[in-house]
Amino acid sequence: MTRVNPELAKELEKFGAKSATVCFNCGNCTAVCPLSNNSTPFPRRIIRYLQLGLEERLLGRMEPWLCYYCGECSQTCPRQADPGELMMATRRYLTTRYDWTGLSKRLYTSKVWEVFCVGILFFATLAVIYLFHGPIVTDHTKLETFAPADIVHPTGYVFGAVLAFFLLSNVYRMHKFIMRSGERVNAPLSLYFSELGTLAVHFATQAKLRLCTNKSFWIKHWLLMSGYTAAFILVNVDLVTRWSLTDSPPPAWHPAKILWTYATIAMLYATTVAIIGRLRKREPIHKYSHSTDWMFLILLWFTVFTGLLVRIFMQFDLPLPTYYTFAVHLALAVPLLGLEVPFTKWSHLAYRPFALYFERVRERALQLQQPPQEEEA
Repeated sequence: MTRVNPELAKELEKFGAKSATVCFNCGNCTAVCPLSNNSTPFPRRIIRYLQLGLEERLLGRMEPWLCYYCGECSQTCPRQADPGELMMATRRYLTTRYDWTGLSKRLYTSKVWEVFCVGILFFATLAVIYLFHGPIVTDHTKLETFAPADIVHPTGYVFGAVLAFFLLSNVYRMHKFIMRSGERVNAPLSLYFSELGTLAVHFATQAKLRLCTNKSFWIKHWLLMSGYTAAFILVNVDLVTRWSLTDSPPPAWHPAKILWTYATIAMLYATTVAIIGRLRKREPIHKYSHSTDWMFLILLWFTVFTGLLVRIFMQFDLPLPTYYTFAVHLALAVPLLGLEVPFTKWSHLAYRPFALYFERVRERALQLQQPPQEEEA
């Protein structure tokens, strides 16, 4: 039995899908989309699910995560239904359904909640730094004295473990929705191991996005993803974090310093271009911006920029600017990572490759379940 939610299209309006009922299913968006194919025809099928209230079917589909919002479908829509934004809104909605805590839905549907949560984490972080920082040395920059590594790093590891728990538990819920969609699938554990390459390839390369006509969009997306990944590795690997709070910055030719420089430039460039695009509103993907889109870009830009300032102030041996900027940098990083990674915009970085990974496992499992065909006499 297929259950229908007649309020589904109206509910999606809270996430930015304000034109679902305008679409009359001509199929033009699916025909023009370079990522759509016979097995995964979108955006048309997803929009039809929204119109008919087929919530359960929507939860089990991976097509919303195949869409990278290049905007070609919205440019050619004869009804100006903006199918690209409908797919984006669907991803926001799915994110809230994967999240078992309910926080994601509050952040996506309430600007007050969003600003309140960011503000609480920002000022709470500053309060913790104020109460627990080390001695403030003013005659020479002593960042490792102001922010002792034996306190900062363990706290960061615990914080990262908590974030990983929330994100991976939500990914597991996505997995259940996908596997239960249509024909129920029980995939053997061996398939999950054998298809790990699919997960790694799509996470590292964002390969599907390269099929879009606008190649520059893939470059900017990959720069942002790779820059964040590089920064994440540098912060969390013990071998590197031994010098991350050192009073003597490594030389410019140090491999980790080179990687930090790349991560900083890549993320600043990608976020700056995105902010300018959303202000100008010239491209379809920038004409509408959800409040969470702006919050993500603002937090990420200022987090990266303050991190860059810390390195500059350290290089010129400016103690107080270094300490104060480092405190603000951490206060920005905590809400960025604590809210964006497991609950809103930044979680898409995980959901996209995992959706492709789970779908591939599902396809392989269905092939194994099919009875062998008898040979013709």
